[in-house]
Amino acid sequence: MGWTLDKFIWALLVECILLSGLSHSGKASKYAFVREATSAPPFLSYDYIVIGGGTSGCPLAATLSQGARVLVLERGGSPYTNPERIHLKNFVNSLADISPSSFSQPFISTDGVLNARARVLGGGSVLNAGFYSRASSDYIRISGWNESLAEESYKWVEKKVVFEPPMLQWQSAVRDGLLEVGVLPYNEFTYDHLNGTKIGGTIFDKKGNRHTAADLLEYADPKNISVYLHATVQKILFRYNTGKRRPEAYGVIFIDAMGVMHRAYLNRKGKNEIILSAGAIGSPQLLMLSGIGSAKHLQAHGITVVLDRPWVGQDMADNPMNVLVVPSPLPVEVSLVQTVGITKSGSFIETGSGLSLGPSWSERLQKIFEFVSNQSGQPSTFSSENTQRVADLVRFLTGPTLKGGIIIEKITGPRSTGHLELITTNPSDNPSVTFNYFKDPEDLRICVEGMKTIIDVVNSKALSKFRYPNLPVQALLNLMLLIPMNLRPKHVNTAYSLQQYCIDTVLTIWHYHGGCLTGKVVDHDYKVIGVEALRVIDGSTFYRSPGTNPQATVMMLGRYMGEQIINKRFSG
Repeated sequence: MGWTLDKFIWALLVECILLSGLSHSGKASKYAFVREATSAPPFLSYDYIVIGGGTSGCPLAATLSQGARVLVLERGGSPYTNPERIHLKNFVNSLADISPSSFSQPFISTDGVLNARARVLGGGSVLNAGFYSRASSDYIRISGWNESLAEESYKWVEKKVVFEPPMLQWQSAVRDGLLEVGVLPYNEFTYDHLNGTKIGGTIFDKKGNRHTAADLLEYADPKNISVYLHATVQKILFRYNTGKRRPEAYGVIFIDAMGVMHRAYLNRKGKNEIILSAGAIGSPQLLMLSGIGSAKHLQAHGITVVLDRPWVGQDMADNPMNVLVVPSPLPVEVSLVQTVGITKSGSFIETGSGLSLGPSWSERLQKIFEFVSNQSGQPSTFSSENTQRVADLVRFLTGPTLKGGIIIEKITGPRSTGHLELITTNPSDNPSVTFNYFKDPEDLRICVEGMKTIIDVVNSKALSKFRYPNLPVQALLNLMLLIPMNLRPKHVNTAYSLQQYCIDTVLTIWHYHGGCLTGKVVDHDYKVIGVEALRVIDGSTFYRSPGTNPQATVMMLGRYMGEQIINKRFSG
């Protein structure tokens, strides 16, 4: 790929942004090993190559660096360049940013639901709502993890990035409402996944500053680690060694922000590996681009087949989220998820308040849909009439911030699954993703039960001062149907039900997983089945989303597997 003027200017801008961030952020200045990929030599050699410096990649690389030389290739930029950009108050704006330098890459699943994938050092922990909650003890046991090491790994993460939230008026009212309607017992503040109502951890400190998986690089040995930003891996390289019948990963090709190609190889000596930690979208996508996947699908895209593995990209799942906006006559704090109700029916109830949507929110949403629709070929459902109607609604609900809160339900699991397929052979392009929301009727049943719980909470005495007495819940449900939050058809003028509400207004909570499942694509040591020197360590290996929110467990897994790999490296 040659140099062009626009690529040169873009790379120069990236370098200026990075240098500005390093000079103004004490935390970033400590990371002398984090550099732009434009500064990388044409050929590199390391013991471990980690593809993706995200929620699992950062703790994994930091741990591996304690006993080996590690290279991290991250396709995005640094979260430290502008800390205000990822502050609590800018959560919505950061997630909705579609500029070339944004930390969020939007995509629309074939189900018509707007979604996003991270492209930044720290991954989804730079964009999410900050809630921190461990997986259940049953999840840990079923996953085959050593309980003692998992506990130690969670604590390792928590020392750096997790805090107890302040619990102000809105969050406290929803907590009391959950208890009032029977989501019991009250488990107070805890990281543990326990049935009932609890207060979880948060990666936002008391000043609203976000702490991310990138902070876990503070644990790294700076002499043994190199992290390159805006380094987009094109493919993993394989060879056949004499005497071995299985392909072996030995290197990667990546390009920098100028489009210049680099090659990174594994050192010849030692138990060295390439580790994919590119997330539930990126990891199966890159396996396919490298020749591992359904032979028929790969050949259709002109990709040389290294290993026919039809399970790659299969069993993709995304926990459906449904929302109810509750306008408030009283001011509420700006808060993201702190309170959670873990119900017996299998739904999780969470809440936020005072979010900085702003009066241009509807226009911003329209631009996102149009931007992604143009890339995916899906039509946008926004008309000028719809845009004006939504703008009027948003002006009613918002000023600088949302005058009220949102209460959401997410279903456990889910049981419904879909698949991922390549559209192009460009790793920067989004693949086609299908999640099949509510394909399994049990998922729909759980959603309905969750919405009933939300309605009961809204009608509870605990929340009474935060709702308009002349605005019944049915009116709030109707309001949500008027806002085109996804590209699915709405059934406003028909006899309505909570089942139809769940189907029509489904959103993502960004907890998608699958595509490289344990036992199908990777073994229980996360090694890719049928290949040497290649693992996948991230949420793409999960059958179910762990706990109420997965980031705690994804970070834990990075530390956990780093410890396992290093221990085996030196045990003979």
